[in-house]
Amino acid sequence: MSTTLTPLPATTERDAVYNRVFWLAYAANVLLVTGNCLTLRFAELVAHLHGTEQIAGMVVSIGMVGALAARFFLGQSIDRYGTRKLWTISTTLFVLGCLGFLGCESVSWNLYAARVAFAAGVAGMFTCSIVHIQNQVPTHRRTEVIGNLGSSGFIGMIVGSQMGDIIYNAIPNGDLRFNTLFGGAAMLGIVYLVLVRLLTRNDQHQRPRETPGAHRLLFRYWPGMLVLIALVMGLGMTVTTVFLTRYATSKELASGVSIFFTTYAIAAFFFRVSLKYWGPHLGHYRMILLGLGGHCLGQFSLILVNQQWQFLIPAIGCGFGHALLFPSVISLGAGRFPPEYRGTGTTIILGFTEFGVVLSAPVLGAVIDHFGFVPMYATAGATCFAIGIAFAMTARPQRHEEPAVERTRQTERIDLDYVLNQCEVSVPSECPAQLRPELPGRQFP
Repeated sequence: MSTTLTPLPATTERDAVYNRVFWLAYAANVLLVTGNCLTLRFAELVAHLHGTEQIAGMVVSIGMVGALAARFFLGQSIDRYGTRKLWTISTTLFVLGCLGFLGCESVSWNLYAARVAFAAGVAGMFTCSIVHIQNQVPTHRRTEVIGNLGSSGFIGMIVGSQMGDIIYNAIPNGDLRFNTLFGGAAMLGIVYLVLVRLLTRNDQHQRPRETPGAHRLLFRYWPGMLVLIALVMGLGMTVTTVFLTRYATSKELASGVSIFFTTYAIAAFFFRVSLKYWGPHLGHYRMILLGLGGHCLGQFSLILVNQQWQFLIPAIGCGFGHALLFPSVISLGAGRFPPEYRGTGTTIILGFTEFGVVLSAPVLGAVIDHFGFVPMYATAGATCFAIGIAFAMTARPQRHEEPAVERTRQTERIDLDYVLNQCEVSVPSECPAQLRPELPGRQFP
């Protein structure tokens, strides 16, 4: 008896992944990052309200503390109630936070409260987006799809930084300038909410029988050295999204902000998309080391900036680091947790990134106030370099960190064995070896 297996077209799985749901999520993420980039002038807002760099860092840090507090309930709530509800609540907080900035006339409690709502909203929006897309794709495609969805953020970064610069330079210094920036972010948040409701309208959530707290899951599935890498990512966010605009303004290079973020986004987009071709051959371990190297290059080279075009080199370095670190750390970290607790796992890993902001923002702000911007960038670069050395010396590629090519091959082999085992026919023992060459496009070790 002869048996012929007709393989599915090579594009079937790709079409199943990059479908209407993915592209709606992609468009929503562009809006989110565009709106978030309009708020990059937050340190300028604090200065307008007669605050110092250290106060700006403290407000950002307290906002992140609020976001971290929300994360203790966010992941468990996603697992319990589903992504749709938590995504809606998070987006509402983002909009309320942006609107709250409009009513601030001094550095007072309402500024801190608005920042907490804003930070908690952004944290929930990004988390729900990642959890949602992870649940739509097979395990061996997770890093790829997280990375490709993240490329939408770089488009939003280009659009948002350009819009922010145009608004900031076109409107004279005063309340109208900042009301336009943060009011625009709130409007984009409202459109984002509409897309989220469309995106999740057919979602069905099955609550797990047990939903343990985040602290229990954290110790049960401890991410190891990935915690330090996530902290470094938070430090990098502080350097670029909190203090870079003030650094450019202090050097009378205000237009350098759009140059930096546009170049950053283009470089990160290029490297992120190209990861599909060369990333799997590196594996997560080497991708993390290279990503840390990119951050070191970017932060140290910011010290040398004296003209607008000189923002190009640090932007490329930081963009390269972001493109490699984010999908690797999120995929590996969340992958330590079982699928039914993937919401909590993703929340925990992103929470360590925000904890890096909490730790670094007031410290780097104080360094700026007492010593200047150059020592601040030197401190950030040295910290990144030291943690990179520690990671290289203590972490080793593990079985779960094998290159994606090997995981894909193993998955394909398991899938074929499953198909053969389900056939209720008697076949010779050598049949699988004869069948495998008939499957075009599949390579087996």
